[in-house]
Amino acid sequence: MSNLKLIIKREFIARVRNKTFVVMTFLSPLIVVAMVSLVVWLATLNNDEARKIAFFDETGLFVSDFEDSDAIDYINYSHLPLNDAKDSVVIKELYGLLYIPKKQTNEELAGAIQFYADEAPNISILNDLENIMSDRLTHHNFEEKGLDLEVIEKAKANVNIQIENFYGEKTSKMSSYIKMIFGGAAGYFLMMLIIIYGNMVMRSVIEEKSNRIIEIIISSVKPMQLMMGKILGTSFAGIFQFVLWVILGGVFLTVVSMVLGLDQPQIAGVDQTLTFEEGGQEEIKLLLQESLQDIFKLPIGTLILSFFIYFIGGYFLYSSIYAAIGAAVDNETDSQQFMLPIILPLILAIYVGFFSVIENPHGTVATIFSMIPLTSPIVMLMRIPFGVPWWEVVISIVLLVGSIVFLIWLAGRIYRVGILMYGKKPTYKELLKWMKY
Repeated sequence: MSNLKLIIKREFIARVRNKTFVVMTFLSPLIVVAMVSLVVWLATLNNDEARKIAFFDETGLFVSDFEDSDAIDYINYSHLPLNDAKDSVVIKELYGLLYIPKKQTNEELAGAIQFYADEAPNISILNDLENIMSDRLTHHNFEEKGLDLEVIEKAKANVNIQIENFYGEKTSKMSSYIKMIFGGAAGYFLMMLIIIYGNMVMRSVIEEKSNRIIEIIISSVKPMQLMMGKILGTSFAGIFQFVLWVILGGVFLTVVSMVLGLDQPQIAGVDQTLTFEEGGQEEIKLLLQESLQDIFKLPIGTLILSFFIYFIGGYFLYSSIYAAIGAAVDNETDSQQFMLPIILPLILAIYVGFFSVIENPHGTVATIFSMIPLTSPIVMLMRIPFGVPWWEVVISIVLLVGSIVFLIWLAGRIYRVGILMYGKKPTYKELLKWMKY
């Protein structure tokens, strides 16, 4: 046991003192915060940029409908010849030209409207233009049929379905999306951590084996103790780095928000501008409030605890495989042939999470893959925000722990043979033989 403690301590100190570890510990949260701040700043900058769109309306029906907003400035070129209007748009480098030809019927007109632009126009802008013209043509059709528009508008009914579970708790329509975002982010982040720290274990084994240091160490330490020491030492370094990321990320985010002025009032102001343009300010305000309530209703404590449990479980499961591969090969290049069995279950778990869990978190596919040890750390973590019975979580963890014990024992048999093998590329057949020794 004393040897195991020494190995764990040595591996932890070696990881923490590594220059790459130190640099990435401080640089990673700074990069993430910088990217988020850049995206927010670019979104705000893009929101302030008004696009200039010219329109050529031969019908005269839509002239009063094109009103300037913070996002679009309309220019009426209906008094010019069409070719002159096109040339003017090109010379002045406007966003585009909307051409509305004169037709015999509204049905013909609806299919003949064109938008001229050098580049593909923004989909949201096209949708706004189509909605404006669709409303006008609809009203014009009503008028031609002698229908009273005021009566029709008053007769319209807006249905807003309220969502509530059988225990009286209300949720919003955004609830599923919020759960999907939180679960998906947690599952993807977990997969990346497993790959990163698992590779650390494998590189450590390969480095000591290639330098022949392992021959000296193995003379006084059992192979299983050495393997477990590397896995535990790296795991403690990973947890330590993760905690530092959370702390430094919070500090960097606060500092950058203060420097760039990306505070809540500014964001709220942007939201109000957007909602005012869309004409549904009160509805979107209510939706945002309900979304915030849904975020606070999420099992955050359970999600964080589950993340650490499944990170440790998934890390031990895959790190034992990484350690066995590191012991079996002489260099990192030779290890590539064994990477597919490791990466494939992780990728499968991500695909199952995004295509099955999000669509039906309590379905058969999602439930089965949240129990299979190789995929359960990711899939179960993506299911938890949707609410999972406690007994399913317990079964998943028990199966995961049992698989960890079995795989560590199996990897240990490969490790103790492969750690002293040099000069030959092992095959899957030889690995099976090593398990029997």
